[in-house]
Amino acid sequence: MSHAEDLEGTRRDFLYYATAGAGVVGTGAAIWPLINQMNPSADVQALASIRVDISGVAPGTQLTVKWLGKPVFIRRRTPDEIEAARNVDLSDLPDGDARNVNLGAAPASDENRAMDEAGEWLVMIGVCTHLGCVPLGDGAGDFGGWFCPCHGSHYDQSGRIRKGPAPENLLVPATEFVDANTIKLG
Repeated sequence: MSHAEDLEGTRRDFLYYATAGAGVVGTGAAIWPLINQMNPSADVQALASIRVDISGVAPGTQLTVKWLGKPVFIRRRTPDEIEAARNVDLSDLPDGDARNVNLGAAPASDENRAMDEAGEWLVMIGVCTHLGCVPLGDGAGDFGGWFCPCHGSHYDQSGRIRKGPAPENLLVPATEFVDANTIKLG
């Protein structure tokens, strides 16, 4: 093999690599807008987390806000409601999982569903786990919590299913205190 053939092979290899590289870059440039369009829009990203002022919520009342298109119940419980929720035997619950996104898998004790150690604040997605209806609050139902009149699901003061067709407890979303008067959802 002569020196000229060696150079020719090297040039040929270079042209193959350069053509392949240009093809990869061109394909990437053509596909990127298609992939990028699947990202959430700015208005959706803005709603991914919201801050809620809870300074006006008195003990024994609840505030309902809309987050990600769903109602969220923010309840400030009384000492009697907390005591009743904490005195429930966990073996009596149809769903033994806390359904608290902040904790992952955990038993459905009131302590694992409440937002603070004292148990005063309870935050839940207000959608019945049976067919997606919105339960009535303010002590409704047989267990003093929430009641879904559509199919008869009864939830207790901690949002745990106690009676009826709903298979799961009301979901506790990702929640945190920003300060003493503000809760962040998401």
